[in-house]
Amino acid sequence: MNVHDDVFIPEHVDPNKLALLLEEVGWKFVGGRDGSYGRYAPPQNARAAETLLLPLDGEAPEFSFLMDAALRQLSEDRDLWIRTISPRLATNIADEFKFRKESSAPSGLIAWRAGEQLISSARRTLLAGAKSYVAPIRHYSNKFGQFANRYLDSILMGQTAPGSYIVTAYAQADSAVPIHGGIKSSPDLVGSNVAQSRQVSLAVMKAVEATVEAVEHYRGHNSMAGFEQGVHNGVSYEMATALMGMAANSDGADISIDLNPALPTPGLRSSVRFDLKGSDAPILEKAANALVEHGPAEMAVISGRVHLLAKKVAGSPGVFGVESLSGSQPKKVRVRLAEEDDYHEAVRAHDEDLVIRVSGNLEREGTLNWLYNARVVETLGPIEYLIQRPGRINRQPDAQLGLFEDGGDS
Repeated sequence: MNVHDDVFIPEHVDPNKLALLLEEVGWKFVGGRDGSYGRYAPPQNARAAETLLLPLDGEAPEFSFLMDAALRQLSEDRDLWIRTISPRLATNIADEFKFRKESSAPSGLIAWRAGEQLISSARRTLLAGAKSYVAPIRHYSNKFGQFANRYLDSILMGQTAPGSYIVTAYAQADSAVPIHGGIKSSPDLVGSNVAQSRQVSLAVMKAVEATVEAVEHYRGHNSMAGFEQGVHNGVSYEMATALMGMAANSDGADISIDLNPALPTPGLRSSVRFDLKGSDAPILEKAANALVEHGPAEMAVISGRVHLLAKKVAGSPGVFGVESLSGSQPKKVRVRLAEEDDYHEAVRAHDEDLVIRVSGNLEREGTLNWLYNARVVETLGPIEYLIQRPGRINRQPDAQLGLFEDGGDS
């Protein structure tokens, strides 16, 4: 079997694009003939030892033969070809996002659930940043979701890189993303109704940068001011929770962004990296609660059984799930607490099968209902006893009146 039989070799490659890509990965131009061919020397740590002849004249009769030979020579370094060169050739002009998470697993591996969390966090980071392109808001909920998903649909996911576990996203730089549904997606229509994908990617970068800077400000000043002031730069509840997923249960994480030089963006760095620590997760959770607390929401009181307990992050109030016993409310609600002590009451209610009453800001995100900035109003009693007394479940306690009058702040 030919060593290249299981390697995809594209038939049509722009030699100028390949030349730029070679230089990006460390190959050095060492000579050639203008407009005819170029010769490149491999990086010092590359497996290839020979220089590469890259044909440049697409009209020359030997062009196809020489380009095929050049691509096959590059593919001999299987890892470089599969992870870096081939994906970039398969896309047009693409910007590269890398989401990396350090773990105690052997190099290049990660615990299954941690890997799922990393991919989810990468997706949510891209979605939150895309939403900030349309408008900076502290808490989006379902706003601008269709636009963000159209941007996500234009992105390709690459294979994880060796070493630390890395998720790579290739975002088209020169394509068009309709801001509103039903609008034709064409680069010629970029304007108030169609966004250039590079500009959306820049919004993602700006939002990540603002959120990481807010974390650094909190580390030094123990203040949420950085998150509040960063909203106009893309800081949001969604971005805070996305980066919290990156940092949580990790030995460190980072996001690196490389803008494709084939589409220059004057005044901006073409390569940036944002670092997170495992200890940043509680900071980001606290920020997320603060960002969602004052957003528009429906105040609700829900009575039901605790059916889900999420593992509490150190220094954060905690999250649990309530299955409502009232037919007039969502059947299942995730509860994000405002006070840490209330989590212990939720644990007791779960262990002893008690009905619990919680109040907070009710919002729907995707298929999930959330109760934000929530507090435990009271523990009502055993489930079996209360099911026989539905009036007790639906009764609103006197203490609840104050919650509605002052917006639930205390």
